[in-house]
Amino acid sequence: MRRNPLIFKLPSHEGALFSIGDLVVMLGLAGIVYLGVRLAVATPLVIQGPEISLDPSALPYYALLSTGRMLAAYILSMGFSLVYGYAAARNRRLERIMLPILDILQSVPILSFLPVVLLGLTAIMAEDIAVELAAIVLIFTSQAWNLTFSFYQSMRTIPTEYREAGAIFRLGRFHRFRHVELPFAATGLIWNSVMSWAGGWFFLMAAEIFSVGARDFRLPGLGAYLQTAASQSDTQAMILGLATLILIIIALDQLVWRPLLAWAERFRVSQVGDDAPVTSWFLDSLSRSRIAHGLNRRIFAPAGRWLSRKLVRPPRYVPGLEPAADPPRSRWSLVWKLLLILLIIAGVVGGGMVLLSLPLDEWLQIAAGALATTLRVTIAVLIALAWTIPAGVLIGTNPRAARILQPMVEIAASIPATALFPIMLAWLLLVPAGANAAAILLMLLGTQWYLLFNIIAGASAMPQDLQYTSDLIRLRGWRRWRTLVLPALFPFIITGMITASGGAWNASIVAEYTEFGGEVTQVVGLGSLISTSTARGNYPLLLAATLTMVVLVVLINRLVWRRLFRVAETRYRMDQ
Repeated sequence: MRRNPLIFKLPSHEGALFSIGDLVVMLGLAGIVYLGVRLAVATPLVIQGPEISLDPSALPYYALLSTGRMLAAYILSMGFSLVYGYAAARNRRLERIMLPILDILQSVPILSFLPVVLLGLTAIMAEDIAVELAAIVLIFTSQAWNLTFSFYQSMRTIPTEYREAGAIFRLGRFHRFRHVELPFAATGLIWNSVMSWAGGWFFLMAAEIFSVGARDFRLPGLGAYLQTAASQSDTQAMILGLATLILIIIALDQLVWRPLLAWAERFRVSQVGDDAPVTSWFLDSLSRSRIAHGLNRRIFAPAGRWLSRKLVRPPRYVPGLEPAADPPRSRWSLVWKLLLILLIIAGVVGGGMVLLSLPLDEWLQIAAGALATTLRVTIAVLIALAWTIPAGVLIGTNPRAARILQPMVEIAASIPATALFPIMLAWLLLVPAGANAAAILLMLLGTQWYLLFNIIAGASAMPQDLQYTSDLIRLRGWRRWRTLVLPALFPFIITGMITASGGAWNASIVAEYTEFGGEVTQVVGLGSLISTSTARGNYPLLLAATLTMVVLVVLINRLVWRRLFRVAETRYRMDQ
């Protein structure tokens, strides 16, 4: 029976709302922000941005730059996810430290940290390198967390018979990773990669059009091209820019993601075969290509064997069902602890002094903004949930519908709402409460795809034998949904809700405060406060609003999502 690749077993400290580790991480973040604020003071007051050409001949170059940033961030994200997820799943002591850190990091609204990080990097390195590095880091944070959670959850839910087979064949650590752990996690990683790229386009556009007051940090790329076209009302350039982006997305779907999904069919865990597996014309063409076979025989296969010889070490023990014993502590652990203590002290002293300088009226603004943004996030997530469940089940269980709808979904998910938002805002401001509706709309556009792709992954991972059984006993309509579909999707829905709500909090920073054509439109909210304080250089307010958002997101994760994960682990876990 197929196991759920996205369910994971929560660590033993799950009952605590906040732990010492959480406090350490938050104080560390405060220290980093405080250091960035100190560095930001040294940046020039005026920075001249690049000249963005709307000539169609510049589009291939801009497309190459944007795709290159996305690829660099994705490679960094995948490497981080495999290492971090493997370490957390295989070492119980590290797990108790790494999971709270990951929980908080995925809750951090990176768009609120971007101004401080960007200004700080600009103060210590060349402007071009600093802006490129900040953009890649921003995209990395939009891609890495769901990939890491997916791989960690897969590592913790590998079927028992797979582990026993690895023990019987005396597989070493590398061979166990290559032949057991990574193949089992492949489907979840590929679907989360599709989702990461879709979310990455959103943040790439935000990074490429970023500016702080008179400091223009824009980057040449598709995002800057579309934003410039929108600000100049150049309809032809906007259409050409969107067409270029859509062509890139279609090419990625047909040449990368669909072949990977078809290739990952061999790793599906089910007692019966699938009547309509995912197929790919490009993968079929490669399998018949003599050139591809020659490259594999002469280059890739020898390189794989050489890497195996270098990485494989004779196992010092027979791998059992539990992770190996924790390694002995080294001197380096004491050095890292001392450095961490120094960072915490810097965060407590520096961040505390900054926060104490805030007047009472600004704390009241933060409280009102927190309530307003929480309401908008809730509305956006509920709207997304209402349509993504039926759409995700249709795409995940109907191959014919998937061939048509999946590329359309990927295109829609990757269209840069941040670049088109000013145009949508101009129409929505004509209706009552239009600014609030526009903010919710942009949050929805930035969050619904996390839910949809997780639900598609869950629907496609439903065991075929259970579907046959439900057909035999003639489960139809609501009874089928209640008995089979919703229980199978429940872990994936919760995973999607975590990433979707985190995306909504991030999107609030660009949704609640918009500057277009010299006019500023804003609504009450934490995102608006963060954007306003950034534009005015009010760093104490920026720090307070950002930390308030982090604490709120972590509280929601601990009070709601963690408990729902516990339900998924105990009631809806699929096992032999």
